[in-house]
Amino acid sequence: MKTVQTVQSFDKIKLLADSRRMDILRLLMATPATLTQLARTLKQSPAWVRHHILALESADLVEISETKRTGKVTEIFYRSKADAYLLQEIVLPKSKKPSVIFSGSHDIAIEGIAEHLTKHMNILSLPVGSLDGLVNLRLGVCQISGSHLLDESGEYNTPFVKHLFPEGNMEIVTLAYRTQGLILTKGNPKGIKKITDLARDNVRFVNRNAGSGTRLWLDAELRKQKIPAEKIIGYEHSVKTHSEAASLIEAGKADVSLGLQAAAHQHGLDFIPLFEERYDLILPREQEETLNPLLDYIQTADFRQLLSSLSGYSTAHSGEQIHFD
Repeated sequence: MKTVQTVQSFDKIKLLADSRRMDILRLLMATPATLTQLARTLKQSPAWVRHHILALESADLVEISETKRTGKVTEIFYRSKADAYLLQEIVLPKSKKPSVIFSGSHDIAIEGIAEHLTKHMNILSLPVGSLDGLVNLRLGVCQISGSHLLDESGEYNTPFVKHLFPEGNMEIVTLAYRTQGLILTKGNPKGIKKITDLARDNVRFVNRNAGSGTRLWLDAELRKQKIPAEKIIGYEHSVKTHSEAASLIEAGKADVSLGLQAAAHQHGLDFIPLFEERYDLILPREQEETLNPLLDYIQTADFRQLLSSLSGYSTAHSGEQIHFD
């Protein structure tokens, strides 16, 4: 099977930002070639090609695949060291403070934590939903993730972490329990009371992005109640955060969404609670030292005071480590 190699070095990515080198590398991914063959294809001189081949060789992206001798003529064939490349590099601020990327489920409390810790570290948000946040953590795109994925067993997060990180060496720490439900236009003029009302033909819904814990809960509930997704006006219209959904309802562009009580409260909207969930932080143990300011903060009275200012958050288990095999 052909292979894909991940390129994470900024220097290598910068080298491939030169379109001429990228063209050479792409040709050598397809088939080995000599300097003369490459020069003919690219309509350049062999000396020009050799200059770029040497740069690609020094970056360990190409290698000599074969040397052929015919009489007094020696032909050197080059090939790419992989059949395709995935370019992946995180560009972080240059600062004396450590910078970390938080990716996963959007959470309003995390925004408050980031603001409180701004003197100690840069917490940069990449909201993609719980499932994709764990995938980003697996790929090294972030240093910490937030998740509220409910497994069929009734357990939050740990089955998903076990599956994506079978080698272990991960920590799961509870941030808080949160209340989710129906976020509604102030006064609830459409009289929406339950999930089945989302399928009414006069109700406009705004959804969360695929892979988010909120979307997965909703889809499971729709299956349980035998409500076809296509019956819900706006089901295909999705946003990445609870705050975005609440903003659209406040602006009159939708009537209802499934989301956090805190988001409804912040935007002056009505809210009908449906369930309480456990929201956890997931991080590799190797990142613990860097993330200590955050982990220490969620154990403090100041953090509990922050959560008490947000509707629908419970601090009863905040800071507890979830043990799993």
